Amino acid sequence: MLRIHFTGDDLARVRMAVRPDVWWETILSFHRLRERRRAQMFGEWRSETRSRLNGETSLLSALVPPRGYFPDFLTPPGGCGLDTGLEAIRATRPERLHSELELVSAGHPPEQAPDRAAERTAERAGRLAGLAEGRSEPLARLVSVLRGYHRAAIEPYWAHIQARVEADRAVRGRALLDGGAAELLGSLPPVLRWRAPVLESDYPVDRELRLDGRGLLLQPSFFCRGNPVVYRDAALPPVLVYPAAHSPDPAFGESAQAALAPSLGRLVGHTRSAVLQAIRYGCTTSELARRAGVSLASASQHAAVLREAGLVLTLRHGNAVLHTLTPLGAALLRGGAPAEATG
Repeated sequence: MLRIHFTGDDLARVRMAVRPDVWWETILSFHRLRERRRAQMFGEWRSETRSRLNGETSLLSALVPPRGYFPDFLTPPGGCGLDTGLEAIRATRPERLHSELELVSAGHPPEQAPDRAAERTAERAGRLAGLAEGRSEPLARLVSVLRGYHRAAIEPYWAHIQARVEADRAVRGRALLDGGAAELLGSLPPVLRWRAPVLESDYPVDRELRLDGRGLLLQPSFFCRGNPVVYRDAALPPVLVYPAAHSPDPAFGESAQAALAPSLGRLVGHTRSAVLQAIRYGCTTSELARRAGVSLASASQHAAVLREAGLVLTLRHGNAVLHTLTPLGAALLRGGAPAEATG
């Protein structure tokens, strides 16, 4: 069980991350790459990513086990971009590398049988030895591997990741406006349970995280599925990475792109432009109808067409649905300015 203990000061300092975190998405996606579940959601992404990687995952496999602890230094705090994060990883102190990699090795004790399992354990220890000593060459290799993995697994899909996280932020933002920090914490996915003054969740190990007035950063993550994630080192800035809300559609299917061309032809007209403007900061269908000056049925129909065109994302929020813009929809309103890049 994970238990996060809040004081009054902590509740006043709860905040939402302003965007997806490049590093949490990169590392957590590696978990999704190796699992066999959620084929509908991630199946196509796995196939495409594996084809780009050409099997180059041995070092990441040693660092990021399928279950349990992975080193905190792989996810630099502060929401830094790709290049800044790579420099932070390269600059990790040798003593920290040693202690965190020891924890990784402790989670994979030497195996007695069969022989191949023991051989794999020895290979893993060999790959981590140079890193644990803080040598520059293994660190440079790690930076190169991380950059290549990000380019294959994250970069081509960043607009989709950003759209899902932005939609989740809109849901949490409405909860915060409706009822403050307590309402926000209560709106988190069902795996997280707010029982004031403690936020708790099922977790692989027992963890007690005391915020002690530091507050908490809530970081929705596209690739976080199941349990949330926190840093093991309680001295690091407190962050809770939790699963962003997903629609039942495939995460990276061709359906939205296939529907894009024919649907764009239906987007001409002042009413639909007004509808897109009304969705700019997120709204329910009834709010959309009121803002755009159309009937409820018409608002629902317009939202459906915009959704088919890849301009709008719709998620359920309690008994209502919440519409938000995708990066493509936001770029259309900005006059074609590109969406934010991962780096």
